[in-house]
Amino acid sequence: MERDLVIIGGGPAGLAAAIEAKKNGIDDILILERDKRLGGILQQCIHNGFGLHVFKEQLTGPEYAQRFIDEVEALGIDYKLETMVLHLSKDKRITALNPKDGLIEIKAKAIILAMGCRERTRGALNIPGSRPAGIFTAGSAQRFVNMEGYMVGKKVVILGSGDIGLIMARRMTLEGAEVKMVVEIMPYSTGLKRNIVQCLEDFDIPLLFNHTVTKIHGKHRVEGVTIARVNENKRPIEGTEKFVECDTLLLSVGLIPENELSREADIDINPITNGAYVSELMETSVEGIFACGNVVHVHDLVDYVTMESYLAGYGAAKYIKGERIKWEKIFKTIAMKGIRYVVPNFICPQNIREEVNFYMRVNDVYKNVYLVVRDKKGVIYKIKKNHVSPGEMERIKLSKEILQRVDEELVFELKEVEE
Repeated sequence: MERDLVIIGGGPAGLAAAIEAKKNGIDDILILERDKRLGGILQQCIHNGFGLHVFKEQLTGPEYAQRFIDEVEALGIDYKLETMVLHLSKDKRITALNPKDGLIEIKAKAIILAMGCRERTRGALNIPGSRPAGIFTAGSAQRFVNMEGYMVGKKVVILGSGDIGLIMARRMTLEGAEVKMVVEIMPYSTGLKRNIVQCLEDFDIPLLFNHTVTKIHGKHRVEGVTIARVNENKRPIEGTEKFVECDTLLLSVGLIPENELSREADIDINPITNGAYVSELMETSVEGIFACGNVVHVHDLVDYVTMESYLAGYGAAKYIKGERIKWEKIFKTIAMKGIRYVVPNFICPQNIREEVNFYMRVNDVYKNVYLVVRDKKGVIYKIKKNHVSPGEMERIKLSKEILQRVDEELVFELKEVEE
């Protein structure tokens, strides 16, 4: 079959992109979702805190997702569930599989990648020990508890202080489990400050920095773990080992953008974010293929995913209608001194709607610094930050007028505040 726009992924990113493309004049849209319902990861995120930026109110994950699902239905946007995309080629051909249609091939005029991200597993960590029951990634435990109704354990240790791990510490406590501790290898948390306060401090759950799990004990079921302090090279320090009795180990050790399909299509991948390099309209290095949400870089807030996805939908609509300006004057964004990465990666000022949101993460905890944006001619934007941390994404908004005056490159960096 042939379609104007195909969106791979029916989570918050894919839904928002589809809605925006439809509102910008594209009627022939197809969403491909491998789960049995739309909404993506939000279906299992039953806690609140969603929608503060987009809807200016507190919503749970399913409530937030449902607003977009209802809009997709109202606009008559076509979607296929339980559909696994097997292959994506550079010339925008998609091979997919589902129980109803069997094997299908779709030729698209434009494609939006919205596959989200997956969790890093125990295999990536090389923790010694056998393979007993009771070891889960935090996200799979969240699905078992919130959607399937299974309790995964009674005495829990959580490795890693990512947002899902922090939220599951609270969830397991509310379900009657004893969360012994959260163990974090870094000297800072990789989750949001509000989650540390609401999920750990409010429930008196200890958070140990500069510690890791060095061994998993138990043959048939987890019986305990050995934790140890680590040195500046993240290596366990001998003599600091301590045995903690537990029957469950949850891993919250990072998220990886799901980019196997992107690599198949020869899309350039940023080694720092593990997501595609994207332009101001979220277009990748392959013309006509766009990407948005956690498949580009891991976000803290779904509201930011939605804002980014609106851009991808708008960009894809412009591309299909032939209104997108080819990259003539183009400049790159560069992360320096304290900034780990910046998204988007390259800007064509003629294509900007009104402004561009730049998302970035710092590489360490800094206090009392300036976040500076400059080009070859000098400083364009400067803001004072009392505290920045890798767990909290920073966002800077720059107008079209400012960006049209940029010379060659846009540099983002931290500078110390001089006393």
